[in-house]
Amino acid sequence: MILEKISLLNYKNFEAASFDFDPKINCFVGHNGVGKTNVLDAIYHLSFGKSYFNPITSQNMKHGTDFFVVDGLYEKAERPEKIIVSAKKGQKKIIKRNGKAYDKFSEHIGFLPLVIISPADRDLIIEGSDTRRKFIDGVISQGDATYLNTLIKYNKVLAQRNSLLKYFAANNTFATDTLDIYNEQLHEFGTLLYGKRTAFLEDFLPIFLERYQSISSGDETVGLTYQSQLSESDLLTLLQKNIHKDKITQYTNFGIHKDDLVFEIDGHPIKKFGSQGQQKSYLIALKLAQFDFIKKQNKVTPILLLDDIFDKLDEQRVEHIITLVDNENFGQLFISDTHAERTEQVIKKVHQTYKMFPL
Repeated sequence: MILEKISLLNYKNFEAASFDFDPKINCFVGHNGVGKTNVLDAIYHLSFGKSYFNPITSQNMKHGTDFFVVDGLYEKAERPEKIIVSAKKGQKKIIKRNGKAYDKFSEHIGFLPLVIISPADRDLIIEGSDTRRKFIDGVISQGDATYLNTLIKYNKVLAQRNSLLKYFAANNTFATDTLDIYNEQLHEFGTLLYGKRTAFLEDFLPIFLERYQSISSGDETVGLTYQSQLSESDLLTLLQKNIHKDKITQYTNFGIHKDDLVFEIDGHPIKKFGSQGQQKSYLIALKLAQFDFIKKQNKVTPILLLDDIFDKLDEQRVEHIITLVDNENFGQLFISDTHAERTEQVIKKVHQTYKMFPL
């Protein structure tokens, strides 16, 4: 799968711009603030229908305008594929494939598999469990439509149950039969999601450990553990046993929406005990393992985006990542950097075609 061309209209800092890409390596270079990351984010937008950095649609429109359009031309399985993402203030965002709009955005997820490595990934370590759950969900959803649809249903029922708990508290009332309906639905959807997350971690862990070993120069041992309340009991039992707590907090305290991934180094939390270099290696290994997993799952080589990678990583780690594209297992690569000469010097070490885009 190759992204051949992209056109931007009123997208972030771009009034109008278009780029024709090399099938292997593409480098956006220039000073901070010129829009290098914005081009990568536009490519991300075409795969996921949203920004990686700012989920608020109106804030992705160029200042002073009320709409944006991102238009991408791909070659996939020897066929052209035209994807357009457009948004207008006050209206629902639209994603079109070859001129036909999707009824649901979820139908598009996984069609253009993509992995991004960015300084923003540090949120996976420093932020709460919600960020890490989104990572799990994002990896699995790119190759499993059933998982994504079940997750959407689960979150909808969860929101309804939480609203009901607030209603009970506000009106000093309680109806067990109504709550039981939501409990059973959460149990059904949550059990399926828990099973798929468990199976995912079993497949993903050895890939991740191998990737970490290949990019780490240290002898440390890293771990990646899936934590879920459902490992202790089935969800229906948990919901029924803890209804008193839910009534007090007016919130559903048990379920797969409380799951987490535990990142460890030498048996300790990497957030507290990992050096900056170890944390960076961990995150890169995590993302490259995501790449490997999605490629295996989808049988399509994902596009790889490397955002501001040179400024955040030492040269050894950068060169390791870049040399990966010399391997036929990797496909198309997009890089942003502030120093054109530095970028080109590293790129020339691999035997692939490339294009430089000064901004």
